[in-house]
Amino acid sequence: MNARYLVAVDGGNSKTDVIVATDAGAVLGRARGPASSPHLIGVPGTIELLGTLIGQAVAQAGLDASAPLDRAEVYLAGADLPAEVRILTEAVTVAGWARDNRVDNDTFALMRAGTDAARSIAVVCGAGINCVGRDADGRTARFPALGMITGDWGGGHHLAELTLWHAARGEDGRGPVTKLTGAVVDHFGAGSVEELGVAVHLREIDPGRISELTPVLFAVAADGDSVARRLVAKQAGEVVALAAVAADRLAMRDEPLALVLGGGVLTARHPLLHQAILDGVATALPRAEVTVLAQPPVTGAALAGLDALGASAHAKAALRAHI
Repeated sequence: MNARYLVAVDGGNSKTDVIVATDAGAVLGRARGPASSPHLIGVPGTIELLGTLIGQAVAQAGLDASAPLDRAEVYLAGADLPAEVRILTEAVTVAGWARDNRVDNDTFALMRAGTDAARSIAVVCGAGINCVGRDADGRTARFPALGMITGDWGGGHHLAELTLWHAARGEDGRGPVTKLTGAVVDHFGAGSVEELGVAVHLREIDPGRISELTPVLFAVAADGDSVARRLVAKQAGEVVALAAVAADRLAMRDEPLALVLGGGVLTARHPLLHQAILDGVATALPRAEVTVLAQPPVTGAALAGLDALGASAHAKAALRAHI
């Protein structure tokens, strides 16, 4: 029987991974590039970037670039709303990388990478925060995940901004005294938090560097600071709330299920945050088995492709081993 070929894409807000593999689980080609979220570079920019990366992976695999592959699994940050998924699916279909394709949010790839369970939920907490779920019948639960405007709280960028916010208020007296103030000043080598804020406003310091404060928050929380600890506890509560609501939407709260945690904030396993999540899940989802993602999310995109091609369990195990 002739081999069938798939291309798997995990496109995030910071990087994009592409894999070309066979239906036997052999990885033939790989490519990595910058962010491909359509929210950042637009749909045409996303398709152009993905086309370049897929071309590189196909060339590395030694396949004919002019012949479409059998399957494309494309999972992207920014594919949040049904309309966005539809527009991206149409664009991927027109691009003609494969005979059949599926496009969806990158959190589904993360979920598939973390578990083979039929009932599963994934919460990603990296730069932002999101959650998806799937039941044994293939029904899904998801959130708009558009930030504060759709009720989201947390993620690395938000935590970093809150760290700076509390540090400023602790310094000028509008808020409680907190060790975050000194930690923020030390991190940037500034004279004060107010001086730092002015420097960011005037672009003397790149505003993007505020994201560096996320690990500062966790370090100060571990040192016992009550303000920092409240932020960490709030983040844990948000993770549990997302998972519980997804489970309720799929009538899985009392069912055995896999809960996959991914994204830099969660895979770092900060002890205070991780234990608070485990404690919260034990109450809210008593039959959930918590897994922290250990493989890159593109693994899940490739496994979803193997699922669609009807590949064997041996092929899926081989793919995981390759990656």
